Amino acid sequence: MSFTGTIDKCKACDKTVHVVDMLTLEGVPYHKTCFKCSHCKGNLVMSTYSSMDGVLYCKPHFEQLFKESGNFSKNFLAGLTP
Repeated sequence: MSFTGTIDKCKACDKTVHVVDMLTLEGVPYHKTCFKCSHCKGNLVMSTYSSMDGVLYCKPHFEQLFKESGNFSKNFLAGLTP
């Protein structure tokens, strides 16, 4: 009997995720260290994250996205460019 390992790839870094380091969100695997807010890069936990179109945010930045754009659109990051 041989062990073939895992074929799961982290959505954030596209590298192989081993079971001991895997966090699964809505069926999508992430490394625990890659589960971060796309805006501030802060670490997220399952109880304090928000997601829009597969992009992860901490709760404060998800709320800021709504306040700045008036809706939950992808204009959040574009609005921060000087």
